[in-house]
Amino acid sequence: MPEANQPDIPAELDAYRQTIDNLDAALIHILAERFRCTQRVGVLKAERGLPASDPAREERQINRLRELAAEAGLDPVFAEKFLKFIVAEVIQHHEEIAADLSEGDQ
Repeated sequence: MPEANQPDIPAELDAYRQTIDNLDAALIHILAERFRCTQRVGVLKAERGLPASDPAREERQINRLRELAAEAGLDPVFAEKFLKFIVAEVIQHHEEIAADLSEGDQ
């Protein structure tokens, strides 16, 4: 079904857009699951007194993701920027979890 207010969209374009919409929805659900998992990691780190950031692991993950991106035909630089954005958000969450846990101990 063509998008509303654009009756002249070719069926092929509409089909591509529907696929993109489905992929976007899948990405959101995958990111949500990833963040649920990293929240649990943040709690575990806070309980054990571990730092919010693990630069060595982050570097390994960046290298791994760049390789996967190259194999998949995706720009490795884009993949690295994307991962760094996610990791920065995760670290912020971990720091907030640790701060909340330490406030609860007082």
